[in-house]
Amino acid sequence: MQNFKKHIQQIKKGGTIIFLKKLKSLISLILQIPIYIISIPTVIIIRLIGPWFLIRLGALNSSRIGHFAKETELYFCERNAKINTPSQKYIDFFYLGKKYVCNRQLEKMWRRRIIILPTWLLAPLCNVNRFISIFVSGGNNHEIWHDIRDVHNLLERFEPHLNFTDDEETKGKKILTEFGIPEGAKFVCLLVRDSGYLDRHKKYEYLKRWSYHSYRDGDIDKYVLATEELAKRGYYVFRMGINVLKPLKSSNPKVIDYANSKIRSDFMDIYLGAKCTFCVSSGGAGFLGIPFIFRRPNAYIMVPFGHLLAGNKYDLMITKNHINKRNQKELILSEIFSSNVAVSYYANEFKKNEVELKENSPEEIRDLAIEMDERLNGNWNETEEDILLQKKFWLIFKKNIKNLNLEKPLHGKIKSKFGAKFLRENQNWIR
Repeated sequence: MQNFKKHIQQIKKGGTIIFLKKLKSLISLILQIPIYIISIPTVIIIRLIGPWFLIRLGALNSSRIGHFAKETELYFCERNAKINTPSQKYIDFFYLGKKYVCNRQLEKMWRRRIIILPTWLLAPLCNVNRFISIFVSGGNNHEIWHDIRDVHNLLERFEPHLNFTDDEETKGKKILTEFGIPEGAKFVCLLVRDSGYLDRHKKYEYLKRWSYHSYRDGDIDKYVLATEELAKRGYYVFRMGINVLKPLKSSNPKVIDYANSKIRSDFMDIYLGAKCTFCVSSGGAGFLGIPFIFRRPNAYIMVPFGHLLAGNKYDLMITKNHINKRNQKELILSEIFSSNVAVSYYANEFKKNEVELKENSPEEIRDLAIEMDERLNGNWNETEEDILLQKKFWLIFKKNIKNLNLEKPLHGKIKSKFGAKFLRENQNWIR
């Protein structure tokens, strides 16, 4: 009886929360009505002056750090290269696309470079412009368009568009000393994706829906061997993340579980990602976007496999093992594509196609970290066999990507490397 009463109370509480959410949405909608009314003539004026002076509007994908970092940086690179850029005089205005902002320091730094106006003001203008476009053409000219992947290899052509102020540099160095990092010491960022981050923000429904990315999650325990190997090689290792599920179990003083540290902050997330020697990450984790935009090398385990970020010559990657659930055999390279999961972003698609992702072994992850260290230090001995295996792998990869007949390209010129030891030990996989 007591459990029944408790259950009834939970239902009532849940009903109250739903009612309050709907009431809040209704009040918000009512308050926006005057803004929408004002937006109609404003959009008409913006369209009329467009031939002489173009005003463009766009939303920033501010709730996810990988998108907020990489896509905004690519906007700047395309502007430098005059790609997706108007020929006449123009001005661009942005707004934050979601209520939740993934990192306030990153937002602060972008605000120093672009005009970010309140969402309540700009979102109605965008919506009205799109509505008018149903009846009158020309609305697309007033939206900011840019690629979300570096298909033009722009990052190697242009310097980073973000920088730290002198005060921020001083602050970052001071906090490093609080972690016991000597000045000039090398350090690596480690990010192993898990569901803890999104679970922390369940009140934001659009973040809760990102649970379909669960196939990208990793087990931090499998990365301990790699962190301790890097520590032997003179690196400090910062385990990154927010609200992670498990602690990093290492007694090595050079291995720092920063994600569970009281000193963890939005500022240091960006500072560490910008200043690291390189980053090791799993599942195409969003944090790799920070070293990416600051032109720091990444060693990562990528799924979905076809979405490899392959334009940086210093990047190194492997992928999870793809297992056929019917016979428990590992899929070879070309079978990953023929199984319809190479470019899938949904966990249920892996399930539907009877493909299970098996995490890499601690030894494979360690070998990836070792190879990255030795490549960057000029100590990597690339054999003729390695060159041939890389060539064979990328030929098969590019052929299968082409056969997908995607609407938009995923890659520009491929310059990255796939893990050499992984290829040596899995030569039957490369076919």
